[in-house]
Amino acid sequence: MRADRLIQALLLLQGRESLTAAELAAELEVSVPTARRDLEALLAAGVPIYPQPGRGGGWRLIGGARTDLTGLTGPEATALFLQLVRAGGGSDAATRARRKVVQALPASFRAAAERIAATTVVGPDWGAAPGEPEPAEAGLLQQAIADERIVSFVYGAERRTVEMVPLVVGRRGRRWYLMAAPLRPGTETADAARLRTYRVDRMGDLRALRTPGRAPEGFVPGEAWDAMVTEMEARRGAASATVSVALHAVAPLCSRFGVHARVIEEGDERSIVEVRAQSDEALAEQLAGWASVARVLAPASVKRALADLGAQLLAAYGSEGTARVR
Repeated sequence: MRADRLIQALLLLQGRESLTAAELAAELEVSVPTARRDLEALLAAGVPIYPQPGRGGGWRLIGGARTDLTGLTGPEATALFLQLVRAGGGSDAATRARRKVVQALPASFRAAAERIAATTVVGPDWGAAPGEPEPAEAGLLQQAIADERIVSFVYGAERRTVEMVPLVVGRRGRRWYLMAAPLRPGTETADAARLRTYRVDRMGDLRALRTPGRAPEGFVPGEAWDAMVTEMEARRGAASATVSVALHAVAPLCSRFGVHARVIEEGDERSIVEVRAQSDEALAEQLAGWASVARVLAPASVKRALADLGAQLLAAYGSEGTARVR
């Protein structure tokens, strides 16, 4: 869209001493005549730029002038920044791009954009593959953080309604999580001592309310997220099993368990792999589908959990299998 190109052209002009139509065309992946028309459109719109002919010339902002994206409404500015946060991840280039856009936004929108940047965390997958698609609710939560509003949603097997101050929206692989806390009684501030973590894809009837709710003074989103990840990783690795795995299945199995799998002995036909999870039962559930290529060597507790799981499957589906064979 041309409006998008004009904003990009303006940001490029702000970052360079001068910019030729050919350089702009290369940046925007358009023809030189199109780039020249975009520059002339900025000039006609009142942007303080001028063309300087000759060698070393190009288009420049008058007096090094700086301008902001004043044509954006509040929701549009937030939507633009949300797209940058989601698509860019945590790379250095993405971080620099977000900082530049923050500076280009009108002053009244910068605080909300900075809250989004500070409270959105992107990390690697937990190890389960494939990841789940990004839920649309992630954007609503980020918007609520930007607006400093509490959110309401239905959660858990009992489908209870929860009202929380959203504090951190984080992604592990393609799965999104919310870290939130209830309001401290009689205030508009979250009680960080009662911080909870929710899977966004398990939320129902998610809504942003009009009730104000903000992070407590001194709350550091990145530190809270790191502490949660450390605790979760410890829980996920509480139980372990040693497994003999067919050589062709080692890489897929290790990919399935992610950081909770390591090869401890390599062989010509089979390798010994250590896998970890939060419990013997969880290990049994995850290893059951690999029965044709992986055999648990130890401990006995995981073997028993697999046997129990097999008995449950046989009780539920054994008669159906026998009927088909007949």
